[in-house]
Amino acid sequence: MTFEELQRLEPEALAEINAAGSAPALDQIRVKYLGRKGIITQALRSLGGLPVEVRPQFGQEANRLKKLLEQQLASAHDCLKKAALEAETAAGLDLTLPGRQLDRGRLHPITQITREICDIFTRMGFQVVEGPEVETDYYNFEALNIPRDHPARDMQDTFYISDSIVLRTHTSPMQVRVMEQQQPPVRIVAPGKTFRRDSDLTHTPMFHQVEGLLVDTDVSFADLKGVLTTFVHEMFGPEVGLRFRPSFFPFTEPSAEVDIRCVICQGAGCRVCKQTGWLEILGAGMVDPEVFRFVNYDPEVYVGFAFGMGIERIAMLKFGIDDLRLFFDNDLRFLKQF
Repeated sequence: MTFEELQRLEPEALAEINAAGSAPALDQIRVKYLGRKGIITQALRSLGGLPVEVRPQFGQEANRLKKLLEQQLASAHDCLKKAALEAETAAGLDLTLPGRQLDRGRLHPITQITREICDIFTRMGFQVVEGPEVETDYYNFEALNIPRDHPARDMQDTFYISDSIVLRTHTSPMQVRVMEQQQPPVRIVAPGKTFRRDSDLTHTPMFHQVEGLLVDTDVSFADLKGVLTTFVHEMFGPEVGLRFRPSFFPFTEPSAEVDIRCVICQGAGCRVCKQTGWLEILGAGMVDPEVFRFVNYDPEVYVGFAFGMGIERIAMLKFGIDDLRLFFDNDLRFLKQF
């Protein structure tokens, strides 16, 4: 391309821009002149083939024309937008109306309570860990001192994928998984989904648990009571009373159920607490030495405690909810309250 041909491009390009009546037409003009294979782009790339004495003038003119067309194309786009807005306004668009407000998402109440539980124990030095929801029979039962003839393995309680694979019935398998990977001290809480074949007002086939474990060389039942008392008072308030009742779990000995004063009737007796004034919220106990033997911990050296709670149960008491199924109905009228 000669210098004269380059100069003749300006009136041609400006005429095309002025005649363009839409954004797509302007984009076609931009590609024609300024695109990767556009006329001006190719002219700039051809500078090396021009005589030395012509290059400065040719390059200066090509860059000037490129900048001019970019400005004119931007101006033409602005004019088209302004014209479109004026047309909409003339057709009845009220620019003073407020914009449509989009509803912001929020955390599900189960997620809120899970995080609150984990935050409480994290402040006491526990680490949050997570594990698989599809678990082996070994981790879900055997390594937790639950033998093959134990009722918990019954088909009416457990979802079996195969003879040796189950949907975990609790988050307790994380006790064994963590202890296999590290030596004491161990201090963890393990939240997550669990599964059992049960469904009514207070049970669902899928629910959430938090399992806790602490192992060290100098741990007593008094430490367990101190940790759980702190948790209850942090979650429900310092005025809420609690009690420990003897119980049984295959992987703890001794074991206890932990009750709190009914938060609905303050201990006076009501339908929720079945007129007892107390509500069970979790199970706990000292880790059975048999569990330590599965992970090669010396039970003569190490001792620990474990506890587990249903998150839905805590959420129902915290928020005053009487039907567990409300958590899973996806009714926005219910969820927006939290």
